[in-house]
Amino acid sequence: MLLQDLYFYFKLGWQHIISADALDHQLFILALVTIYNHIHFKKVLILVTAFTLGHSLTLFLSVLDVIRFNTKWVEFLIPCTIIFTALSNIFIKDSISTSRNYLLALAFGLIHGMGFANSIRVMLASDQHIGWGILGFNLGLEAGQVCIVITILLISYIVFTYTRIKNPEWILFVSAAVFSLALKMALERIPF
Repeated sequence: MLLQDLYFYFKLGWQHIISADALDHQLFILALVTIYNHIHFKKVLILVTAFTLGHSLTLFLSVLDVIRFNTKWVEFLIPCTIIFTALSNIFIKDSISTSRNYLLALAFGLIHGMGFANSIRVMLASDQHIGWGILGFNLGLEAGQVCIVITILLISYIVFTYTRIKNPEWILFVSAAVFSLALKMALERIPF
């Protein structure tokens, strides 16, 4: 029974990050990762794991009913984190070498975790094996993020290898596109 629970929540975590409904999370990962390339794979994995840790903490505290969030504000704040990350990519030079990225990933993971916490709270709180559920969900989330990261790094490798596009141009193009989409989301989700 425990393995079934683990697998059920793994699939839920996987779908949470891979599904078409997860565009905001995917855009955040794209903004977070676009300043890196394949030689930074280890840094990027640590970065997305920091995001998952923040996401996990919010989810855990929400399921235990320690914290609750206004869904409208959370849905507005999520694209704001994407906007901030995209703008950082554009305006902060040499942001690859800073530990600021890890702290932002962790902090923004807290906000992104709030987005799913409200909908999964009831399901996990009624489960006898809450720890296995949270573990399974977070493993699925992390697996999905790693797949997205590998895809992003592979695309950037192909772009850098087979075109004349250089890293600064790539960062500007991708970050501007992500910024535009996130701004549209934020404007559609203004909670007041």
